[in-house]
Formats: sequence, structure tokens, C-alpha cells
Amino acid sequence: MYMKYNPNPCGKQVGDCAIRALSKAFNKGWEEMYIRLCLQGFMMCDMPSANHVWGTYLRENGFERHLIPDDKIDIYTVRDFCEDHPHGVYVLSLSSHVLTVIDGNYYDSWNSGNEIPLYFWRKER
Repeated sequence: MYMKYNPNPCGKQVGDCAIRALSKAFNKGWEEMYIRLCLQGFMMCDMPSANHVWGTYLRENGFERHLIPDDKIDIYTVRDFCEDHPHGVYVLSLSSHVLTVIDGNYYDSWNSGNEIPLYFWRKER
């Protein structure tokens, strides 16, 4: 189920999706997550929105990356992913977007349920 989530203090919806997604995944404010990802990007000499920057942050904080299996139907959407993953914390990477799924609900500033995830990060317990 779609849950509207936009912690950006100015309500912006473009360019900060990794910060918004990780804010939800870690239950941190937008400002704190922005600073954390900026520091990670600084250490890696890249922007905080770069996939390998926020991916490294996730890995260093207990998440593991997984590909979407090829045996799924031809069109496997965010909504399908949520139905298949009713428990846990996930960060989904789309072709040019990032969002968080928690216990089968997807949190985003817009309804991205029909988009196609490429891979996901799962919080290991």
C-alpha cells in the first residue's frame, strides 16, 4: 500500500530521493540523513545521491543488496514487491529513483507503485 512520505523541509520532490528513502528506512529526520550521506559522499569523493554512496551507507549499517530474481513475471512492480515482502525494511532502487518499503507498505513522495525495481537492499536482522 502506498504511504505518502516526504520529509523534505521545503516539500521538494526531485533530487533528494535517496535522502528521503534512507530517512524513512533509518527513522531519522531529513536533515540528519542529508548530513550523514553528505559525509559518506565526502569520504568517497562523490555526491550523496550516487548509488554507490548511499549503497555503501546501507551496507555499513546492516543492509544487504539483492537483485530482483529473473523468474518473476515480465513486469514486476513496486506494488508486486510489496505483496511479496509483507515483513521487513527494504530500500528499492529503480532506474532513477529510490524508495523505502516497510512491512509491505511503500513510502514515497509520489505513488511509484507501477514503477519497476531493479534491485533492493534488505535490513538483515
